[in-house]
Amino acid sequence: MAAGGGTKAILAALFANAGIAVSKFVGFLITGSSSMLAESVHSVADTSNQGLLLLGQKTAKRAATREHPFGFGRDRYFYSFIVALMLFTLGSAFAIYEGVHKLQAPEELNAPMVAVVILVVAIVLESFSFRTAIVESRKIKGDVSWWGFIRQSRTPELPVVLLEDAGALFGLVFALFGVGLAVITGDPVWDGVGTLMIGILLGIIAIILIIEMKSLLIGEGATPKEFDAINAAVVGGKVTRLIHIRTQYVGPDELLVAAKIALEPGLSLAEVAGEIDRAESRIRSTVASARLIYLEPDLERSTAERAPESIAPDRA
Repeated sequence: MAAGGGTKAILAALFANAGIAVSKFVGFLITGSSSMLAESVHSVADTSNQGLLLLGQKTAKRAATREHPFGFGRDRYFYSFIVALMLFTLGSAFAIYEGVHKLQAPEELNAPMVAVVILVVAIVLESFSFRTAIVESRKIKGDVSWWGFIRQSRTPELPVVLLEDAGALFGLVFALFGVGLAVITGDPVWDGVGTLMIGILLGIIAIILIIEMKSLLIGEGATPKEFDAINAAVVGGKVTRLIHIRTQYVGPDELLVAAKIALEPGLSLAEVAGEIDRAESRIRSTVASARLIYLEPDLERSTAERAPESIAPDRA
């Protein structure tokens, strides 16, 4: 990834959310709007989340130890999972609670135009943060769809920031919808409706992130594109076939590759070692994240004697 690109997107979201959180909370104190309160808590949670993502990037850089021989790259997955949980608890659960409360006991808004102005300014600032996340994501997204990028990315920060920023933008629109209708109709119940919409939206986004980050924490293998590239790179010289392969990301930028390869019969030990070295070099030059490679040589066998083929990654 673009670790630098991810950091840029995180910092843009951090500064935008910190400023927006302050302005929203001031707006809540003036207007008493539940939508503004829900959005204030949402922005505070988002600001904390960006801090956690930065912390994860820092702790993931620690050197490998005997207890953790593959390093601490998965720290980034762990902190991204915590971000998803915070989005669900501090963002979604609070907004739903506040929305239901306001629907049961609506309260008139004070100076609602203050809330409208703050929300419009917040939309402009959040749009800047969202645009930064999109620009940085496009650098590594390739030709997959945005949903495919979120599902297949092995680097957690940009998908997290993308979904957070998208949720923040739609949440602001929902808040503006609730406050606006409360002003137009004179019925404050619409403020509660807007708050409830924000809570449901954040809940959906949080659940998506929780599922994706849990999958990364458990351990995901190479993407379909990387899997095909490794399969193609292995064969060459006196390596005739890839018998089977297992891959797993031990960190966002570090892929473990373990495979059994078929070699032409009659090779000396030195020739076998040379073929393995060249196969490893081909894999590394094709898939930059393939840094840990363990290849086990075997003799090419007849079709009837061949071992089961490799397990291909899910392409859904």
